[in-house]
Amino acid sequence: MSEPVTYVEAIRLALQDEMRRDERVFCIGEDIGAYGGAFKVTKGFLDEFGARRVVDTPIAESLIVGAAIGAAIRGLRPVAEMQFADFVSCGFSQLVNNAATFHYRLGVSVPMVVRLPSGGGVGGGPYHSRNTEAWFAHTPGLKVVAPATAADAYGLMKTAIRDPDPVMYFEQKFLYRREKGAVPAGDHVVPLGSAAVRRAGARATILTYANGVSMALAAADRLAAEGGPEVEVVDLRSLVPLDRETVVASVRKTGRALIVHEDTITAGFGAELAAIVADECFEWLDAPVRRVAALDAPTPAEEHLEAWFRPSADKVLAALRDLSAY
Repeated sequence: MSEPVTYVEAIRLALQDEMRRDERVFCIGEDIGAYGGAFKVTKGFLDEFGARRVVDTPIAESLIVGAAIGAAIRGLRPVAEMQFADFVSCGFSQLVNNAATFHYRLGVSVPMVVRLPSGGGVGGGPYHSRNTEAWFAHTPGLKVVAPATAADAYGLMKTAIRDPDPVMYFEQKFLYRREKGAVPAGDHVVPLGSAAVRRAGARATILTYANGVSMALAAADRLAAEGGPEVEVVDLRSLVPLDRETVVASVRKTGRALIVHEDTITAGFGAELAAIVADECFEWLDAPVRRVAALDAPTPAEEHLEAWFRPSADKVLAALRDLSAY
């Protein structure tokens, strides 16, 4: 695809391409048919694919998840949309007790994708701004991805749909129409468990994903413009499975690690990254492992309070300065 597309358009194109490629793929969720979804990802899908493959449901996430699991174990490839990641909690038991365990308990594959519009920065307040990736990264049997670019949003969606296991696909709402880029031509897929080094550096490593990538790149560029050291930025892309080799190699090279994510700091996925770095890179570290994340509180609905609550490029830059000078 020669023309750049937005992050949200890349998700829509990937869904459309996979539905055209494989008749087993279908979408299910609230208002995804005639309305085209809360964020218009499935706009026009009802006309092209019909009501049997674009299934509107009541406002009941437990129904959506349960129906997707049933369809998946019968050989279909459902893509279940949560209007907001926060409300996946209503289908939590089915995901962690059924979808995640069927392969282990029964030898049955559950090839389904759960789309989770997540994160803040859009004034959604405490019920529409959560980052829930750590809930599922903790659950054996579930795979977790969080793209940061349009190309990865496209490639990871295609990979997730084709995977034999349930994949939790976190898409950052803040990036929907802000992030834009070209999607490689052809059957572009991004392997799970494959991180990408977005910026090379030798003084410190930023480990991040989703919305944190743009913050990290902006902060690293600003530090370099000030005459500071060059910082490496590693975009994890896939949390489960995790590309531990790239994480460890980068931190061993630079000797410093800063972890950035939009989830709350306590028990966020960054805590697991910090543990990996401490365990596998201890002899190479020249400074403590640091984290920049959201405060341990519900997301404020007021714009200025939300900006103070969330991580930002300014906060990442401040942490980089301290880490580089340690």
